[in-house]
Amino acid sequence: MFDTTRTREPGRRPGPLVRLWILRILMCAGGHGSFVRRTSLSNDDLAGALGLPAWEDHEGDAQYDPGAIRRRLRIMHARAERGAGNTRLPKVMAGNMARLSAALGLTETDQRLLAFTCLLHVEDALDGAADTLGAINTPRVIRTLARILDLPTEAVARSLGPHGLLSRSGLIQLNRHGTCTLRAKLDLLSGSFADLLTSTRVQPADLLRGTVAKAPGPELELADYAHLDASLEILRPYLDHVLATGRRGVNVFLHGPPGTGKTELARLLANLAGCDLFEVAGEDEDGDPVDGQRRLRAFRAAQTLLSRQRALLLFDEVEDVFNDGSDFFGKKSTAQSRKAWMNRMLEEVEVPTLWLSNSIRAIDPAFIRRFDMIIEVPVPPRSQRQRIIQRACAGLVSKRCMARLSDLERLAPAIITRASSVVRAISPGLGQPRAERALEHLVGNTLEAQGHGRPLRQGAAQLPEDYDISFLNPDTDIGTIADGLRESGQGRLCLYGPPGTGKTAFGRWLARQLDLPLHVKRASDLLSPWVGMTEQQLASAFREAERDRALLMIDEVDGFLRDRGNAQRPWEVTQVNEMLTCMESFNGIFVASTNLMEGLDPAALRRFDAKIHFGFLAPGQALAMLRAQCVRLGLPLPGPAEENAVARLNNLTPGDFAALARQHRFRRVDSPAALVELLQAECALKGGAKRGIGFLA
Repeated sequence: MFDTTRTREPGRRPGPLVRLWILRILMCAGGHGSFVRRTSLSNDDLAGALGLPAWEDHEGDAQYDPGAIRRRLRIMHARAERGAGNTRLPKVMAGNMARLSAALGLTETDQRLLAFTCLLHVEDALDGAADTLGAINTPRVIRTLARILDLPTEAVARSLGPHGLLSRSGLIQLNRHGTCTLRAKLDLLSGSFADLLTSTRVQPADLLRGTVAKAPGPELELADYAHLDASLEILRPYLDHVLATGRRGVNVFLHGPPGTGKTELARLLANLAGCDLFEVAGEDEDGDPVDGQRRLRAFRAAQTLLSRQRALLLFDEVEDVFNDGSDFFGKKSTAQSRKAWMNRMLEEVEVPTLWLSNSIRAIDPAFIRRFDMIIEVPVPPRSQRQRIIQRACAGLVSKRCMARLSDLERLAPAIITRASSVVRAISPGLGQPRAERALEHLVGNTLEAQGHGRPLRQGAAQLPEDYDISFLNPDTDIGTIADGLRESGQGRLCLYGPPGTGKTAFGRWLARQLDLPLHVKRASDLLSPWVGMTEQQLASAFREAERDRALLMIDEVDGFLRDRGNAQRPWEVTQVNEMLTCMESFNGIFVASTNLMEGLDPAALRRFDAKIHFGFLAPGQALAMLRAQCVRLGLPLPGPAEENAVARLNNLTPGDFAALARQHRFRRVDSPAALVELLQAECALKGGAKRGIGFLA
């Protein structure tokens, strides 16, 4: 009967072992029922792989006999079973399996299941045969695999169970939910895993390709992390000890804003320890993002396959695992949904792991306590920023531009490195002035996009070149205050008085006199609509200033220190409490400024070492500033009438003169009289404009 059919196009025939598995699927697992249909075979490619002839698919064709096909399949199956003892894996695959089994300690059952799953993913005929079983559930998967591979059902269930080595290592993941095809039920570590194992001679670690990659060497130096000395003096010898002794359960958590050099630090640590660093990939070989669950599988596999190497493992962007849930929809994160397993995995890791995140706030404390060390990697202090900027911008911009950039507190190393590389690429056609504008423009765009606000071209810690404290009118000798702070290195000052009287400028001048970095925070930088966030940002501001040995100045401090006796909401009290705690524990110089002294919490006032009032300009100061302003604007010196008019203004401030100087850029002031008129208008807006008799001093 078979001789009367037309000839099928020849295709690649499977080897004896795959052929045996195909026939067991059809004849032992029941696949023949859907393969041999009433009028045709369901899969021509599978039929061709088995050497079966072809028939036309139409009703009533006398040449097609389903019964004969089934008898032929039984004969083929019996013949294959008689030769089962002589079947072998392909040579390359057998060598890879031997090396992998020796490295991991795979059982005979593990090896058969892994070999079958890999060939199921690369052999079309085997996959086609498995499709004849249709959608099957997990118990049937176990029974089917036992029949195909001639293994006890209990052994298969144990090997594919959550505590089996295949599952723990992430090599095979049994999909236990719902029904689907056999191939979909058996998920391999990566899309390339089966191809690598079956076609190329590889070492076990090579099988991680596409999921875990060897990291490049570091580009930064240890000196670039001098601000982390206290932590690195512990971490570096600890990693040396761990690598030498094979200590298990070693996890280190590095957190900080994007671009602060966490990944570079991990690479540097591995380099200094004399070992390789492997990174768990965040995207697959096609560039598509990998979800948290699959990244954890890659991590488990790396822990198993790299356990005998002197290596560190890097898991960047851990938010994919610890914070990929949704509070709104009630969806737990990947880590939360398997909390006990996650805790056990952290405690049992064999390869020391560095976990990196932009924030630690979203991570469950139960996970945090299982890390050996938790290190914050903040934006480097000014001295470190200056070093990094000079290296990135040498020969590109002026020292003055680099000084302006180093004053930007939020300028992470990655921002300046990327921006400078862009400007350097086009710098031959720019010239230095345009290159500086381009660099500051790119840096400003990035900082603004990160929510830090766009920095002014002039650095926040810079003062006008002609700044003079003789134009301030404090009720205390601020020169003596500065000398005392230079000696002690500690102090808490509260500067209060009307707007424009020079409180903020004095804080900048003080930082310059003491040769200290300056951290300036405004209320808008620290206040948050989220409960508890303001307190965290306050604590962070004090912590960063102490770490950088900087003078911390907070403008509009009345936003945090209102009298708790008048509080209407709980968070109003907690903000004051946090501020007071930070002030008391701060080991440095803190300057607060406010326009509203009334209503501040009495306990807060007691904690300031000195409270300095900045008043309106005295008559002599007003006259001196008027003359200086006329010279600066290129105007004639004022006459007696203009001087008398200005001396009569009892609420004039340095800020008024500064405002008119800015206004002069777009609305020219052409005479001393016009300047005085504008000053009078400024004072009139504040209420009150004249002094009493006896104004001259």
